[in-house]
Amino acid sequence: MLVRDYMTRHPLMVEPSMSVVEAQRFMGENNIRHLPIVGDGKRLVGLVTRERLLVDPGRLGSLDVWEIARTLTELTVKDVMVKAQDVLTVGQDATIEEAARIMIANKVGGLPVLAKGIIVGIITDTDMLAQLTKLLGEGVSGVRVTVRMPNKTGEFAKITDAIASHGWGIYAAGSVPAPKQPDFWDGVFKLRRVSEEELVAVLEKIEGQEIIDVRDS
Repeated sequence: MLVRDYMTRHPLMVEPSMSVVEAQRFMGENNIRHLPIVGDGKRLVGLVTRERLLVDPGRLGSLDVWEIARTLTELTVKDVMVKAQDVLTVGQDATIEEAARIMIANKVGGLPVLAKGIIVGIITDTDMLAQLTKLLGEGVSGVRVTVRMPNKTGEFAKITDAIASHGWGIYAAGSVPAPKQPDFWDGVFKLRRVSEEELVAVLEKIEGQEIIDVRDS
């Protein structure tokens, strides 16, 4: 899974001369949180987020109402943007987990996607969550089960073999380290055309594993 396949292509972009007031309106009307600022040839020169558009009250404290209005009108995105050299970006051939790692490590909600300095897309935490739900089979009716298994070779295969032996198909599957139990992993499976009772009856027979949760989903 690569960034190129899940990013938003041709994201909305503006030039550095746009006023802060206009940028606030533009982002609100288009329901976006990250606005790339570009120069000639769609080259990245900066990035504006909703937080960057918040004007420091201390900057306006000594001004009268007319001066405040004039200051806000004259303020441009160039004055408040994160400059290109400080913007975290990612390449379109990066994996989505690499993009997620950068966002998590730096506590940012989105990354412009660049190719030779040119904006070709943007990927956000919302994009990541959308793909996570798809990986886990959201939107498709079936039985969702979480099984806790020892962190040993072959444990995941025990589950898939048991399911396959009954002719049931796995629609979605994934696994993560079990919370606060470093020697165990939680496998999440989504199956169709099987009842909770049938699935539990089969998985309960796998020695050393525990069904943590099962539900129609």
